Amino acid sequence: MISVMLIDDHPVVRAGLRAILDSFEDITVTAEGSSGAAVDDLPADIDVVITDLQMPGVGGVEATRRLAAAGGPPVLVLTTFDTQADVVAALEAGALGYLLKDAPEEQLHDAVVATARGQRTLAPGVAATLAERLTRPREALSGREIEILQALASGASNRELAKQLFISEATVKTHLIHVYQKLGVDNRTAAVSEARRRKLISS
Repeated sequence: MISVMLIDDHPVVRAGLRAILDSFEDITVTAEGSSGAAVDDLPADIDVVITDLQMPGVGGVEATRRLAAAGGPPVLVLTTFDTQADVVAALEAGALGYLLKDAPEEQLHDAVVATARGQRTLAPGVAATLAERLTRPREALSGREIEILQALASGASNRELAKQLFISEATVKTHLIHVYQKLGVDNRTAAVSEARRRKLISS
C-alpha cells in the first residue's frame, strides 16, 4: 500500500483528490496539509508527497526543496500551472513527477505508483515543454531570464527588477538583451507577450 501525503490549500480540492486516491486499492491518503509547511511535520510512513505549487505561505517548490534537502519521500506536483517557469522550478527543487489537475484518474494512479518507485512522471504537455527546451538550448531562457520576464509581466521597471533580484540595473539590461534575442522581439511588451504565448511565464 502506497501511503500519500496530500498538500493543497483548497479543502474542496483536497477532499476530491482524497476520494479519488482512496478509491485505488494500492494507494491511501494518510496525511494532509493546506501549506507546504506541512512537510516540516511529515509522518514517518509517507511514501509519496503530492503537492500543489502556488499556496499561501510555503509553496510547493519550497516544500519540495525542503523534502529533498532532508532526504524525504519523492514528490509528485499536481497543479494547474504548466508554464516552463513553474515546471523548471519544481523539477530543479527535486520533484520527481509533474502532473496537471485535469489528468485522467488512471494517469494520476500511474503517476503516484511511478513516483513511489522512484520513476519520473511528466504530463504529456509538460514533457513537450521540456523537450523543446532541450532541443533548442541556444534559444532556451535561463532560470534568471524567466524570473526577469515574470517580473516584467507584473510591470516592474529596470530599477525595481534590480532591487528585487539584488543585481545592478546594468545586469538587468544585459539579461533583457539576451531575452529579446532569444524570443525574437525588440521590446518589453513583445517579450512578455511572446513568453506567455510560449507558456514560459504565467498569465
